[in-house]
Amino acid sequence: MPTALITGPTAGIGRAFANAYAERGFDLVLVSRDEVRLKTVAEDLSARHAVTCEVLPADLSDRDAVERVVARIDDQSRPIDALVNNAGFGLNTWFGDTDFADEERSLDVLVRAPLRLTHTAVKQMDRRGDGEIVNVSSVAGFLPRGTYGAHKAWLTSLSAWLNQTYRRRGVRVMALCPGFVRTEFHQRGNMNTRRIPGWMWLDADDLVAEALHDLAAGKAISVPSRRYRALMTLARLTPRSLLTRVSRLGR
Repeated sequence: MPTALITGPTAGIGRAFANAYAERGFDLVLVSRDEVRLKTVAEDLSARHAVTCEVLPADLSDRDAVERVVARIDDQSRPIDALVNNAGFGLNTWFGDTDFADEERSLDVLVRAPLRLTHTAVKQMDRRGDGEIVNVSSVAGFLPRGTYGAHKAWLTSLSAWLNQTYRRRGVRVMALCPGFVRTEFHQRGNMNTRRIPGWMWLDADDLVAEALHDLAAGKAISVPSRRYRALMTLARLTPRSLLTRVSRLGR
């Protein structure tokens, strides 16, 4: 059976990806820093889908922990056929007021860890001539959204280039750029979402279904839902000063 490695699979988008891959018959390697919750998710997925779920506890802000995940991807005797870099968090403080240690942790989780894991996975997949990688980015990467938006813009750009370079060799890479999704993300970051209208919220399972369809179609960037695709088209035509004001939503 093929195997998918997913970071941040205990809730939200990551959990929806774990469900979707299990339904497609993939065994799973689940990576999260919360070992107790990770085991609960693994047991549930194994029972419901009759797949093998390997638990790999790792804090992706810890470079030694990241190397343990790298070693698993690099194990040629147990190949990883799909990688989903989903783990992440947001800082509920403007850049000038944040603690620099928090900014470094954000950089490690949102940039360095996906870079390291993707770099290893691409090498292995390229050797085999097959594989797929989904880097969960954000529409925030298209807007002025502080370091979070900057990290996501980097991830989207890298993913698009990788897909252009490796797709003809059998390796598909895609940046998934959702908007607001009903998950634990904002609650864990103590973010005020009361100003976000209901129509802007997406369902994680619907989002992942559309993302996997776009991945199979060879898309380098997936922006789920017609409303967000329309908003991103509008954003390209909107003056930067207005975009800056709009981007403050969700703080």
